[in-house]
Amino acid sequence: MSERTFRVMLRAEIKPGMEREFEEAWLSVGAGVTGHPANLGQWLYRDESDEHVYYIVSDWTDEPSFREFERSDQHVQHRMKLHPYRSGGSMTTMTALYSLVGVQAVTR
Repeated sequence: MSERTFRVMLRAEIKPGMEREFEEAWLSVGAGVTGHPANLGQWLYRDESDEHVYYIVSDWTDEPSFREFERSDQHVQHRMKLHPYRSGGSMTTMTALYSLVGVQAVTR
């Protein structure tokens, strides 16, 4: 991760019983996100204390490039595929200032 990576974190509340379908839908649209030239990668996490809460984290080269993607027709289609599974959520954006790599990451 470069020192000025732009990170987006989505908190998604998933309707009970639809977790597996949400994960599959997220995987199905994933290449559309990671295929964007400004995307550096994305990850799906499930909250350890609430199985209905997921976090989608994606890294971007910069905020303007992310905002361009966010307004694109392609992204609107992604949201439409994920929307039926969600009961709520929020989005947080941030800029990475520094990155320290753990010893295990270096020795692998």
